[in-house]
Amino acid sequence: MVDPAVPDYQLAAFLMAVVLRGLTDRETTGLLEAMVDSGDRIDLSPVGRPVADKHSTGGVGDKTTLVVAPLVAAAGTPVAKLSGRGLGHTGGTLDKLESIPGFRVDLSIPELVSQVAEHGIAVAAQTADIVPADKRLYALRDVTATVQSIPLIATSIMSKKIAAGASRLVLDVKVGEGAFMEDLDSARALSQAMMRLGDAARLPTTCMLSSMDEPLGCAVGNALEVAEAVATLEGRGPAEFTELCLVAAGLMLGDRTAADEALRSGRALAAYREWISAQGGDPDAALPEAPDVTDVRADRSGVVACCHSRGIADAAMRLGAGRARKEDAVDHAVGIVVHRKRGDRVEAGDVLATVHSRGPADDDAVRASFELVDGGVERGPAVLEITSAGT
Repeated sequence: MVDPAVPDYQLAAFLMAVVLRGLTDRETTGLLEAMVDSGDRIDLSPVGRPVADKHSTGGVGDKTTLVVAPLVAAAGTPVAKLSGRGLGHTGGTLDKLESIPGFRVDLSIPELVSQVAEHGIAVAAQTADIVPADKRLYALRDVTATVQSIPLIATSIMSKKIAAGASRLVLDVKVGEGAFMEDLDSARALSQAMMRLGDAARLPTTCMLSSMDEPLGCAVGNALEVAEAVATLEGRGPAEFTELCLVAAGLMLGDRTAADEALRSGRALAAYREWISAQGGDPDAALPEAPDVTDVRADRSGVVACCHSRGIADAAMRLGAGRARKEDAVDHAVGIVVHRKRGDRVEAGDVLATVHSRGPADDDAVRASFELVDGGVERGPAVLEITSAGT
């Protein structure tokens, strides 16, 4: 089915059959193997050590890779990652990195392997030779309403991870209104499917489920998120975002203590600076800044029940921080910084968020993303669940 000679109409019919009837584990594994075999695999053996990888299913304000990769590399485990650009309300890691002056995302496979061996981290755009079948399948799924199928989602993600050549993998499966999987049961089912595929491919895979009802951290928007990632590596990041990064790094390392020490000692910040420089970026260069900065204030007193991630993401997209179509340009400077989240007490007139824009800000849309109540609200954990194969 993934052979280039198969016409689109037959492949589209196959995708619809998968959505309606599902796939057995054996069929899902067969599809995965065919997808991986449709292109090249990256050989990371020249690195000389086990290489770790991570993947997030997409969220609002998700700049985790920019913190986790340096944490893991600083603790002695190299990181190699192929990433994508954002589409819709979720941001892309490459868009964030391209906010940094000079940073190169288009590395050849030999360049990627060499950089991982020498500097411990490489994050690059997926080449056309890695799982070309997935690109075709994804394009058809998008136009035939066959996106929401766990076997198809799982094989799409895992085929690229297996082809990328890492020795261990951590998957951050987002759950909630700003995530691809909106409920916990669906997220668990996707996690189990991906872990089974990892086990079949001899790629040890661990899944962490984390909430995406609110933005991750405070910053939403490319350059703003880079700045927050650097602040986190300096020990000044939002508490729940720092905790999620340390959990993910600990899972990739098999040692949470090593991740904590890498952050506390400053070695993770040094690893970040080395990585950015190795890919042509200037870690000391000023990031793009929007000309207009507007504070959005509360119109009543209360406690924040939720800062809705989808509302903030949609407002940031309208500013130009994201793209509705693949060909759209992204404005790296614009975005929104959230100052109040679940459980925070606010008084009328307090600043809820700051909008960085080119022109007037839509205060009402941003303000409407904050749900205020009169009673107390408890904060939730940064990570909801952690599962590995067989658990």
